[in-house]
Amino acid sequence: MESLPTLSLGGRVRHYRERAGRTQAVLAGLCGITEDYLSQVERDRRTPSNDVQVKLAAELGIPLARLLGDPAPAVPATPTTAGDAVVHALLGNHLRPTGASCTAVSLRERVESAWRIWQGSPTRFTDIEEVLPSLITDIELTVRACRYASDRAEQRDVLRAAADLYGLLRSYCRRTGRLDLALMVADRALRAAEDADDPLRIAAAQWNLGHVLLSQPGDEVAAADVALRAASNLQQELTTPQAIAVRGALELVAVVADARSRRCWAARDRLEGRVIPLARQVGEGNVQWTVFGPTNVVLHAVSVEMTDGNAGEGLRLADQTDMEQLPSVERRWVRLLSSELVGQAVRAYRCWSRVG
Repeated sequence: MESLPTLSLGGRVRHYRERAGRTQAVLAGLCGITEDYLSQVERDRRTPSNDVQVKLAAELGIPLARLLGDPAPAVPATPTTAGDAVVHALLGNHLRPTGASCTAVSLRERVESAWRIWQGSPTRFTDIEEVLPSLITDIELTVRACRYASDRAEQRDVLRAAADLYGLLRSYCRRTGRLDLALMVADRALRAAEDADDPLRIAAAQWNLGHVLLSQPGDEVAAADVALRAASNLQQELTTPQAIAVRGALELVAVVADARSRRCWAARDRLEGRVIPLARQVGEGNVQWTVFGPTNVVLHAVSVEMTDGNAGEGLRLADQTDMEQLPSVERRWVRLLSSELVGQAVRAYRCWSRVG
């Protein structure tokens, strides 16, 4: 199967458009964008939003992962695509035991391995789709089996693993353009965390829900409300370093919401008054897979400046930051900010802003 990982996003759009025999005017019209905007995308002067990327992939007749540059296996292992298998598993189709060990400990190890793939693999779509269907099935069957179990500790650990898996699935579904499923799994994560009576995971699930809302234009206020209410509740429940890190991640949801609502002054105030002090307390980390820490905060500061049209300030902030500290491969792409032109800087920033 064809893969063009060495081309930029704009180069791939142009390649697949020309292969489909479509003009820029036709493709732009089908996607609800202007011909000039599409021309800028193909020349890497603009980076399309998540919604536009999904539309482009659909109109070009290719998977979104391929448009984003993820290589695919030459021969599919089954008649259905891996992405279809993930959706079938989420919807309960073919829900049967896989034969794998399904203790809380084994499920925890498998979920953590899946998260490492998602945040660290350069071919994360291909790799994660190989493990998700069976993991979803085993998690959901084990949660059902433990529903009336007498061992409350085992039950809670299984529910914690479920909450963490659904958090990964929220990001996966969002990145593959299935915002409907992203909302569904975000809700499942919250239910599992609540059933486990785990305040940290409840807050992390609400962080996930906040990101789903951020994916839908017009829901910025709702996203900020969910995140800030969760941060307040968590502060009352826990004061551990892990809780402080998740509170910081929740505050960043509100920062993004402010910036997208063109309230960049409010985003800067929140960064300086609330987020930076929390980042200084906990240092670099990846609590509940949020990648919250000083470097991540700088990336959000870059985001605010880019949104507000202050590319020079965004570049200055990026130059001062060591992106290699971040565990997420996608977010490390922001290192391009310090060495390329402003137009390329904006494109690199957009790469990491799609995560989560």
